[in-house]
Amino acid sequence: EKDTIHFAENIYREARRLISLVNDIIKLSQIDEGEIPYDEGNINVYETAVDVADRLENIAKAQKISLNVTGEAAYVRGNAQILEEMIYNLCDNGIKYNRPGGYVLVDVSTDAAFVYVSVKDNGIGIPKASQARVFERFYRVDKSHSKEIGGTGLGLSIVKHGAAYHKARISLESSVGKGTEITLV
Repeated sequence: EKDTIHFAENIYREARRLISLVNDIIKLSQIDEGEIPYDEGNINVYETAVDVADRLENIAKAQKISLNVTGEAAYVRGNAQILEEMIYNLCDNGIKYNRPGGYVLVDVSTDAAFVYVSVKDNGIGIPKASQARVFERFYRVDKSHSKEIGGTGLGLSIVKHGAAYHKARISLESSVGKGTEITLV
């Protein structure tokens, strides 16, 4: 009987992981094929970031990570669901790859020509040798740590494809032990 509970928990956990993987692959395929099932419109990026932070607040607290959004209302034309998914994945990574007492800061700003979304953390950072590959599908910097952290290895790939869909640029700055900042322009 003790084994039954243990095996049921494992089956449930692995089924959730597979569902997450399938959903991420579907999202990537839709972006790749241009078959986005949702309309485009004017999106307030700041409000989207605040909504994402609200959704991740309990996860961040459980990891003892502070999650904050700063900035101003900034509008882009695009797909709200894809943009939300991009910000969510960046924040989720900032939480997952951090340490207790750390922070994730989302900043939304504008200038005369562009909207900037920056997600910065003071987590574990990404080694220089891996920085060029982190946006590849299924790429994981630390494969031995991946099982504990969870995820599908597709989050940053979704960010990259979502950025291409929105004709946005991505920049990444990271130092091992100091943290990472990814900016969408």
